[in-house]
Amino acid sequence: MSKQAAPLSLDLTAAPCCPPLAQQRVSDETAVVLAPAFKALGDPVRLRLMSMIASAEGGEVCVCDLTPAFDLTGPTISHHLRTLREAGLVDSERRGTWVYYRARPQVLRQLAALLAVEPSPPSDR
Repeated sequence: MSKQAAPLSLDLTAAPCCPPLAQQRVSDETAVVLAPAFKALGDPVRLRLMSMIASAEGGEVCVCDLTPAFDLTGPTISHHLRTLREAGLVDSERRGTWVYYRARPQVLRQLAALLAVEPSPPSDR
């Protein structure tokens, strides 16, 4: 039995805004929407790709600039990029032969806000 792929256009911004998980429990609905994004980032190659895309000058990067950074085949890189896209972390646009990727800042802010932890007050020790 094969796994079903996540919807191609999963919109994480549709999830209700939620307080950091250190302050309040995450609802079932929010967890279902956000878990694929965290799962996608759980792979070292995808985490590096996400970093390269998010930090790209001009806000986008061509797949032709991503592939040489890895000792992996083009189809493997494409698989990882598709996983990031299906998880709602990046958008892509085909221009001729090449595909350009852009991070979705609102989604990254939502994930970051969920993980935010207030600094502890300094102890007197």
